[in-house]
Amino acid sequence: MAKNTTTQGKAAAGSRQAKIQAARKSGGSGGANKIVVATVVLVVAIIAVVAGVVWTQASQKNAITGGGNALPPGVTALGAGFPAFPDVTPAPGAPTLDLYEDFQCPACKAFEDQLGSTIEDLAKAGKVKVVYHVKNFLDDNLRNDWSTKAANAAFCAADAGKFQEFHDQAYAHQPSEGEGFTDAQLKSFAQAAGISGAALTTWQQCYDAGKYVDYVNSVETKSFKDGVRGTPTVKLNGKELDLQQVGTPELFTQAIQNATK
Repeated sequence: MAKNTTTQGKAAAGSRQAKIQAARKSGGSGGANKIVVATVVLVVAIIAVVAGVVWTQASQKNAITGGGNALPPGVTALGAGFPAFPDVTPAPGAPTLDLYEDFQCPACKAFEDQLGSTIEDLAKAGKVKVVYHVKNFLDDNLRNDWSTKAANAAFCAADAGKFQEFHDQAYAHQPSEGEGFTDAQLKSFAQAAGISGAALTTWQQCYDAGKYVDYVNSVETKSFKDGVRGTPTVKLNGKELDLQQVGTPELFTQAIQNATK
């Protein structure tokens, strides 16, 4: 696979440009649908560009010192997803929603802008169990390590019970693709999430130590083995959703209701 990276990269780049041009020519439809279509086009582009190099990530992700087998609160094993909203008990029969995201992914931001608040409302009402699988494959594509650092920072925030707040800050202030975050920005997200005083000192120590880096890498490896090739990928009770079919708050809510047992 690695031997064909250059050839695949050229082919993927051509495919990506063709899809972007096609999207520009299509025009039409409402604002919400435009966001969803753009999201899907970006997902396809990201998959095409990155698929040829993800295989080699396991040997390349050692630039940041990790924290061994440290697991975020509620996570049962390396590679497993992070259960969000731990203070909410899902209603009987509530479906499980698995979200695969990368903090540097622009399509993930579009998805969060469109449906993030809807998902949070459903989760807080106990109507769905949300599990995040935070990936870092864009580090290789963008030649930086900010997906990993942002994910580690988010799970350090989870230690203070502030994962969701940090997650939302990171997407609300996502930098332009390729620019990456900064250490100062990630700390500001922790502060904006409500972490202060001794808890902020603990967050900083966790972040500086890369406490959850190995866990983040394990999620990337596991999700790729499970067939997740791009972000955002959304699964409802284990079945991948077509984002074009659930691209509005109303349609997404209906999908959750339909999956409730």
